[in-house]
Amino acid sequence: MFHQLFLCFVAESFGQNYPEEADGTLDCISMALTCTFNRWGTLLAVGCNDGRIVIWDFLTRGIAKIISAHIHPVCSLCWSRDGHKLVSASTDNIVSQWDVLSGDCDQRFRFPSPILKVQYHPRDQNKVLVCPMKSAPVMLTLSDSKHVVLPVDDDSDLNVVASFDRRGEYIYTGNAKGKILVLKTDSQDLVASFRVTTGTSNTTAIKSIEFARKGSCFLINTADRIIRVYDGREILTCGRDGEPEPMQKLQDLVNRTPWKKCCFSGDGEYIVAGSARQHALYIWEKSIGNLVKILHGTRGELLLDVAWHPVRPIIASISSGVVSIWAQNQVENWSAFAPDFKELDENVEYEERESEFDIEDEDKSEPEQTGADAAEDEEVDVTSVDPIAAFCSSDEELEDSKALLYLPIAPEVEDPEENPYGPPPDAVQTSLMDEGASSEKKRQSSADGSQPPKKKPKTTNIELQGVPNDEVHPLLGVKGDGKSKKKQAGRPKGSKGKEKDSPFKPKLYKGDRGLPLEGSAKGKVQAELSQPLTALSGLLRGLAVYSP
Repeated sequence: MFHQLFLCFVAESFGQNYPEEADGTLDCISMALTCTFNRWGTLLAVGCNDGRIVIWDFLTRGIAKIISAHIHPVCSLCWSRDGHKLVSASTDNIVSQWDVLSGDCDQRFRFPSPILKVQYHPRDQNKVLVCPMKSAPVMLTLSDSKHVVLPVDDDSDLNVVASFDRRGEYIYTGNAKGKILVLKTDSQDLVASFRVTTGTSNTTAIKSIEFARKGSCFLINTADRIIRVYDGREILTCGRDGEPEPMQKLQDLVNRTPWKKCCFSGDGEYIVAGSARQHALYIWEKSIGNLVKILHGTRGELLLDVAWHPVRPIIASISSGVVSIWAQNQVENWSAFAPDFKELDENVEYEERESEFDIEDEDKSEPEQTGADAAEDEEVDVTSVDPIAAFCSSDEELEDSKALLYLPIAPEVEDPEENPYGPPPDAVQTSLMDEGASSEKKRQSSADGSQPPKKKPKTTNIELQGVPNDEVHPLLGVKGDGKSKKKQAGRPKGSKGKEKDSPFKPKLYKGDRGLPLEGSAKGKVQAELSQPLTALSGLLRGLAVYSP
């Protein structure tokens, strides 16, 4: 109930605002490359350079889970609608679906070329849209591992970006010649199309297409450094080869800044664009088109990704491997909690009333109950929970009861052996004997092969005709030094499948929190690891002494 009231207060208080200053950073230990909020803004998934996916509890600003997802850097992430699944893409052309609670991989897909973007269908998490390099977009069906290659306008121009619309009814694609196609999701039929042109009728390449969470607006980021905002209803009305006019054209007229990443605010009233030259965020008001704020990060850093919180005026941006948080300046207003509260500059002597601490004020006369006082006697419903409007679409009345808003975090116990609330010593010895017997049975069953091994995720190879196999992902590709750059990124060679079980890690981690062990705890773990080696060396010395 408190959670519902808190989010209602947040949604109403911060509905029309935008962030104004830096509000700290999130350090994922690894180098962060991409980030995305879940549908409610309670969890933030961050893809890292070493292949890990770090999930942050955004209310507590703490790490809730770390998934060792890929060997190579994670380049794209997307949450499912109910928050139980994550789909990720890495620079080695692998697309994987993950169970967020267990951290297990459900399915894998191997593509012939690098993946630029993955996106769940907004209403059907069985479908995933994939944008490979130098290829037409592909729509995956997870239940039967099948795929459909979407039609393109020009077979010779395969630099195509794509995105689902707000409800997944249509797929919008754009190519390097400025042509936008609107396809029906179910049948892939062409519904509408138009061409983005500059003032001189020249075409410009489409870099990205982003839709607002509320309303029918979407934006197109193009190579001519202009962000164009369109109304999706007008696009469908114009039909094929239409000539719709953008609602707004947003750009930096002074510096001619190219844009790395653009997105809408949670309510769709603001647009933020991250500069491709520096760590700077430009915020416009969509209805008027005026620039309202520029947020400057550390000078000399390059921006990698930007994400706006779905409900609150908070932006997460990534530069130099660190997630920066931008929020409003919160001013403490105690009168909101106590209407008669007064802030004093200096101490004032308080005069106590004669009846202040009496249980009942005998001299007080009882006024007649009218208006609000009379309403206090009415019965108030405190059991039913009203849905939060910010979390419901316009065609929904109720929230998803099975949605995953938070991840459980196990408490960390520094010295579990010194537990004053544990069972008595006799019970501990008995339980240890039982555990030893059960572990012996497990070893025997595993030796017999009766215990089933952990199920490996199914890997499906996606065959795409005419797609080059030697492409390098833009995150890795550097002119003249592509191969060496690719070898440096990701985990060390030969570490695949050994990270969880190998005791010889460069860093020791505590559970899923991803925090390095320090001090006495680290020495304790290292001592435990060195005990078998010490025993083995002593045995070898004994054999050397008694050898004939």
